[in-house]
Amino acid sequence: MSEADQGGGSIGPLDIAKVMAALPHRYPMLLVDRVEELVPDRSIAAIKAVTINEGFFQGHFPGRPIMPGVLIVEALAQAAGVLAVESLGLSGSGKLVYFMAIDDAKFRKPVEPGVLLRLEVEFVQKRSSVCKFAGKALIDGQVAAQANFTAMIADPPKA
Repeated sequence: MSEADQGGGSIGPLDIAKVMAALPHRYPMLLVDRVEELVPDRSIAAIKAVTINEGFFQGHFPGRPIMPGVLIVEALAQAAGVLAVESLGLSGSGKLVYFMAIDDAKFRKPVEPGVLLRLEVEFVQKRSSVCKFAGKALIDGQVAAQANFTAMIADPPKA
């Protein structure tokens, strides 16, 4: 068994197909393009390529396109979802990771088209179905946004 299989090492990169296997999100709500590194039960570093083609830039703001803060936090939460699903061996299981709480969100610099937004998230606490995370979104090593958040792992709602 490799060190990664034992939870001691990192895995990655994970391409978009593996990200989509871990998350139910699809365009236009899929905000994780690639996972650079994932250390099971610890942390994840993922990438969101921010492009001018994003629909929200049409109205936020004309003449000064800035990624909405709520979508930056959503991208962090999706990276946390990949971390949780991969750490718990739930990829492809249909389980969903639901946002429960957001705390201490801070926005330090605008996120504009043309950047690679690095999403760094780590487990703060992990229980059977509820996990707490701390996340940072960075541009060229500088913090653009940060937040602490809680999520619940559950079955999807009945149709």
